[in-house]
Amino acid sequence: MKKIILALVLILLLQNMANSQNIFFAEFKTTNGAIPFDKITNSDFEPAILKGIEEQEQEINAIVNQRSIATFENTIVALERSGKTLNRVLGVFYPYISANSNDELMEISTKISPILSAHSTSISLNEKLWERVKFVYENIDRSTLDKEDLMLLDETYVSFTRNGANLTGENREKYRNLNNEISMLTLKFGQNVLKELNTYEIWLEESDLEGLPESVVEAAQLAAKEKGKEGYLFTMAAPSYRPFMQYSSRRDLREKMYKIYNSRNTKGEFSNIEIMAEIADKRRQLANILGYNTFADYKLSHTMAQTPENVYDLLNNLRDAYLPAQKKEMKELEKFATQLEGKQIKIEPWDYSYYFNKLKDSKFDLNDEMLRPYFELNNVIEGVFGLATKLYGIKFIENHDAQVFHPEVQAFNVIDTDGTFIGMIYTDFFPRASKRSGAWMTDFRAQYINDNGTDVRPLVSITMNFTKPTGTKPSLLTFDEVETFLHEFGHGLHGLLSHVKYSSLSGTTVYRDFVELPSQFNENYLIEKEFLDSFAKHYITGEAMPQELIDKIIASAQFGAAYSCIRQLSFGYMDMAWHTITNPVKDVFEFESNAIKEVQTFNPVEGCIMCPQFSHIFSGGYAAGYYSYKWAEVLDADAFAKFKEDGIFNPETAKSFRENILSKGGTEKPMELYKKFRGQEPKIDALLIRDGIKVSTK
Repeated sequence: MKKIILALVLILLLQNMANSQNIFFAEFKTTNGAIPFDKITNSDFEPAILKGIEEQEQEINAIVNQRSIATFENTIVALERSGKTLNRVLGVFYPYISANSNDELMEISTKISPILSAHSTSISLNEKLWERVKFVYENIDRSTLDKEDLMLLDETYVSFTRNGANLTGENREKYRNLNNEISMLTLKFGQNVLKELNTYEIWLEESDLEGLPESVVEAAQLAAKEKGKEGYLFTMAAPSYRPFMQYSSRRDLREKMYKIYNSRNTKGEFSNIEIMAEIADKRRQLANILGYNTFADYKLSHTMAQTPENVYDLLNNLRDAYLPAQKKEMKELEKFATQLEGKQIKIEPWDYSYYFNKLKDSKFDLNDEMLRPYFELNNVIEGVFGLATKLYGIKFIENHDAQVFHPEVQAFNVIDTDGTFIGMIYTDFFPRASKRSGAWMTDFRAQYINDNGTDVRPLVSITMNFTKPTGTKPSLLTFDEVETFLHEFGHGLHGLLSHVKYSSLSGTTVYRDFVELPSQFNENYLIEKEFLDSFAKHYITGEAMPQELIDKIIASAQFGAAYSCIRQLSFGYMDMAWHTITNPVKDVFEFESNAIKEVQTFNPVEGCIMCPQFSHIFSGGYAAGYYSYKWAEVLDADAFAKFKEDGIFNPETAKSFRENILSKGGTEKPMELYKKFRGQEPKIDALLIRDGIKVSTK
C-alpha cells in the first residue's frame, strides 16, 4: 500500500513539475512578449491546449453563473477576454504546423482538432451564455457604447446566431456533430495535400534539361545533393515546378510534370476525392440546419457581397469583360507557337507557361532570368520594408536576439515614427518538407488592449516558398515572387498597424472579402519606377536596374492580364459551385468540368483535377469566399487610383490609408472604412483600365 501511495505521490510531483515547466502556462517573460521558441517542445502543446480549454470553461461558467444582471462589461467583454492560455498556445501551434510540421505535430493536431471543435461548439450552444448575450444585445442603451464596443456587441451576437445558438432539440446535436466532422475532414484534407506533395521526386539527367536556365539547373542539382545523390531533382514545390514548366523545351516532360501536379490527391493513401465531396455536403447540411438554402447563402450573409447572386454578378461581369481579350490572347499565342515551331501547335495546359514566356520575351525582350539578378532577396527585403517606411514612416530593425522557429527564419522589430514599438515580424522564405506550399501571413499574437490598459503589440509572420540560394548564387527571385512578398507583407502591415481594443476585431480579422485589400494594394507598386529604383540592384555589380528593363516591366504589365483573370474566375466559379450544391456531389470530375465550363481555356485532361488540392476552400478558410480575390482587386485598383491622383507616396493619402484601413481592423463595416479613405464606393473602372481592358478617358 505504501508503495502505491508513494508511486501516486511521485506521479503527482512529476505532473506538477511538468506543468510548472510548460512554457504556455504563463505569459512569456521575454522582451515585448516574443515567442520563446527555444523553450517550446512538441510535448508542451497538447497539455497546454487542454489546460487552456479547462480555464476557458471555468471563465464561461463564471460569466453565466454570476448573479449580476448581464451587462456589456460582465458578459460581452468578459467573453472576449476569456481563453488567454488557449489563445496563447494556439497562436503558436497553428503557425507551427503550417510552416514547421512533422509527424508528431500532425498526430497532435488530429487528436486535439475534435476537442477544440467540441469546445468551440459548446460555447456557441451554451444556452445560459446565449441568454445573457441576447439580453445585452436587446436591452443595452447603445448611446453608452463607442463604435468599437458596438461592433463587438453586434459581432458577438451574430456569431452566436450563426453558430447555432437559436437551434433547439435534435438540431443542436446535429449541428454539434456536423461541426466536429467538418473540422476533422478539413484537417485531413490539408494534411493529405502536404503529405502527398512531399512524395514526388522527379529525377532527371543532363540530357533532360534542355531550355532550363542555369539558376533552375543549379537549384535541381542542389536539391539532389541535399538528398545525398548526384543528378537533378525536381519536385512539385512551386520554385521547382513553375520554372520547369516555364522554360523546359521538352514538351514530353512538361506534359509529364503537369499530369503529376494536377492529379495529386486523386487516388491512394492521400486521396481527397471522397473527403472534399463529404466536406461540401456536410457544410450544406450545416447551412440547412441554420435555415439557409446553401452554404454560400450562409457564409456570404456576413460579407460585403451578402449573397451568392452578388458574387455571381461580379464573376459574370468580369467574365464578360475579360473573355474576349483572353480569346484574343490565346489566338496570338497559338499563332506565335506555330511560327516558332514551324508546324501547327495547339496550346495544351502544359504549354501555356512555356510559350507565354517565349512570346513575352519576343514582344518585350523580357523574362524572369533577365530580372532575377536585380531581385536578390536581401535587396528585395530592403525594398519591401522600405515601401512601408516611405508610406507610413515605420522602420524595421533585425532582432538577432529573438528566438525563431527555424534557422532560416528572421525576426524584425517594427518601430513607429515616434520611436515606439509597433510589433515584430518574422520572415520565412524558403520551401522545405515541413512547410506547406504557397504563401501566407499569420500572427502568433494579435494586437489588443489588455485589462490593465496596456497596448499588447502584435507578433506577425509572413511565410513564402521562394527560390533558394545555390552553391554559387544567393536567392534571386522572380518577378512573381517579389509580387508575392509584397502581397503577404501587405497582410503583415494590416496586422502590425492595428490599433483597436479587442483582439477579435484586430488586424486582419475583417470580412473575408475585405481582407485582401491591403495585400493586393501593395502589389501595385511593383510596376512603379520610383519603387523599383529604391531596391532593384544587380547582386554582383550593385548597379540599379537599367531604365530599359523598368520600361519593359511597365510596358508588359498588362500582358496576359485577361488569361490571368479568367483563370482566377475559374477558381471562383468552382468554389461557388461546391458551396451552392443542394444535393451531394457524386462525380467530382464531371462536377468540376461543369463548374468552370464557361471560363475553361483548355479541354479537360483525363485524370487531372484541381479540387483535391484546392486547400483555400477545403481547408484554408476561403469556402464560398475565393471570389474575394477579384472583389479585392476592384477595391485595390480603385484605392491605388487615388494614390496615382495624389502621388504614389503622398504622405497625407498614405496617412489616410493607414488610419482608415490598416489600423481599424474589423471595428467598423468595411464599406464605411473604405469610403472614409476614398470618399466614395469603389468602381470597377480602375481595374479594367489597369488591365488594359478599358481605355482611360483622362
